[in-house]
Amino acid sequence: MAKIHPTAIVEDGAILGEDVAIGPYARVGVNAKIGDGTTIGQGAIIDGHTTIGSMCQIFPYALIGMKTQDLKYQEGSVSFVEIGDRTVIREFATVHLGTKDGEKTIIGNDCLFMAYCHAAHGVILGDHVICSNNVQLAGDVHLQDWAIVGGSCAAHQFVTVGRHSMTGGMVKIRQDSPPYMLVDEDAGNQKVIGVNVVGLTRRGFKKEIVAALKEAHRLIYRSGLNRTQALDRVEHDIEPCEEIATLVDFYRHSTRGVC
Repeated sequence: MAKIHPTAIVEDGAILGEDVAIGPYARVGVNAKIGDGTTIGQGAIIDGHTTIGSMCQIFPYALIGMKTQDLKYQEGSVSFVEIGDRTVIREFATVHLGTKDGEKTIIGNDCLFMAYCHAAHGVILGDHVICSNNVQLAGDVHLQDWAIVGGSCAAHQFVTVGRHSMTGGMVKIRQDSPPYMLVDEDAGNQKVIGVNVVGLTRRGFKKEIVAALKEAHRLIYRSGLNRTQALDRVEHDIEPCEEIATLVDFYRHSTRGVC
């Protein structure tokens, strides 16, 4: 059975899993679905067509499933928020509904969305993503699996941050950030500074893979070749592997351009 504080409001129609705990003054809306073992902290609001997985932690005063701030929203549209299992949403974070009918804002499994972070309409976070305090994600931003974004970063609409990348604090993310790389800011410009060696090593990537990614970084950013030439060299000069194929594919299919 759910443990619901007497001052909390759970609207008729909300679906609560086993061992859900809802703190004082929290509110769970009529279309919300909360998975087993999830906790909703004091004053948190779960609204709209929101589904939260099992064993999540929603900290005090987080707001999930609120109406989008997108001015293109039309009253009566039905959009969604979906949050996976074991994800943590910290204090005062906001996760908004989509804009168009059927659009989803998605946060995957095992993510950490720290205090004051914001996910606008249509944002997609993969699994194991970490957003440090006050990360601001505009509409339709995509953070791929294992991406880490430093505190107070702001991401422009439609950008993609690649898997296993790490972005330093206070970076303006205006273009796509490639997978497996470290991204920081130089004189106000988003810049790839190297391979995310520490992160990849901690996650068990082989030394040969890290070395291949280092060579790819050298060819793309330090060889003096243009982007097309560099990617051709990466494909033909480096021993084929899944990570190199993923990196090349990311560059070639970017719609906003890669920093």
